[in-house]
Amino acid sequence: MNIHEYQAKALLKSFGAPVAEGVAIFSADEAEAAAKSLPGPLYVVKSQIHAGGRGKGKFKELGPEAKGGVRLAFSIEEAKAHAKEMLGNTLVTAQTGEAGKQVNRLYIEDGADIDRELYCSLLVDRSVGRVAFVVSTEGGMDIEAVAHDTPEKIQTIAIDPLAGVTADNLSALTSALKLEGEAKADAEKLFPILYKAFVEKDMSLLEINPLIVMKNGRVRVLDAKVSFDGNAIFRHDDIKALRDETEEDAKEIEASKWDLAYVALDGNIGCMVNGAGLAMATMDIIKLYGKEPANFCDVGGGAGKEKVAAAFKIITADPKVEGILVNIFGGIMKCDVIAEGVVAAVQEVGLKVPLVVRLEGTNVELGKKILNESGLAITAADDLDDAAKKIVAAING
Repeated sequence: MNIHEYQAKALLKSFGAPVAEGVAIFSADEAEAAAKSLPGPLYVVKSQIHAGGRGKGKFKELGPEAKGGVRLAFSIEEAKAHAKEMLGNTLVTAQTGEAGKQVNRLYIEDGADIDRELYCSLLVDRSVGRVAFVVSTEGGMDIEAVAHDTPEKIQTIAIDPLAGVTADNLSALTSALKLEGEAKADAEKLFPILYKAFVEKDMSLLEINPLIVMKNGRVRVLDAKVSFDGNAIFRHDDIKALRDETEEDAKEIEASKWDLAYVALDGNIGCMVNGAGLAMATMDIIKLYGKEPANFCDVGGGAGKEKVAAAFKIITADPKVEGILVNIFGGIMKCDVIAEGVVAAVQEVGLKVPLVVRLEGTNVELGKKILNESGLAITAADDLDDAAKKIVAAING
């Protein structure tokens, strides 16, 4: 689960992190009051969408010469003008794709005199099984570009979960970022705060880009991107309340209601599989035969008839889907249950695209019998390779 920048900053501030004053607004009429409540005279008007690259982004409706999704304002009137122009329009960034995202809220923040821009993030480093800081002196840039061009400028410091952030860790972090004086002292206070927030709130990513050193020598969190482990959200009602469903794919929202692992993709073959590994293999073989998957959909190992039917309905609701491949290995989940769910869903929503089903495992013969006797236009497959060939051939028609 992702949250907006202003929500992330409020959360980090509650742990004691240094952030600028700012106000979230939802209409242009709120811009004047928001700006007046800040020290000024420099204001930053920031689009709040779940995507990076906002500053370099462009609004579809405003033309290529228009300013991006993060703008400086040197007066309250200018802040109002920016808000009026940005709200309700579609911001396209490198991460949104061509469709872009509509800007429904802004964050007006007090400006800062920046001396240096640094990069800092926390994530789970699976190679060592620990939470790790990833830091670089090259802040304000795409970290992927830094990693590609100058990987030596990125340093990773893993944290012992029993010891927490130690003096040695702090020394390594501040040295990697070349911090001295007040900036070093501020950072030594900040890094344990960030680690505490990450662990206590079950974050999966905490990215600050940039973390700035101001001209007065102090450190400030200038931007914040936070994602949470979806499997732990049940422990955090305060975090759950921050969810903005307008930023999410409608199909993914519906899938979450059924506890389905669903991610919308850009292809044209809908996939319904049980088990993440099998789902990845299914998507790979679709690509091997020249097509692209329209989704990642893992119904899990113990899904019932209703859950399978719900997954099928979500897949068929995607207008990009030109064919569907169901690939199930019945262990805990029995093949006859899958077959019943598929038949029930097809009978309810209809079938306008080719459907290939490959079943293997517990009660496989009974499952195939249910499909064959359904009277529906369902193509059976003997194995995964056969299934992929058949669905691609059916689409190519």
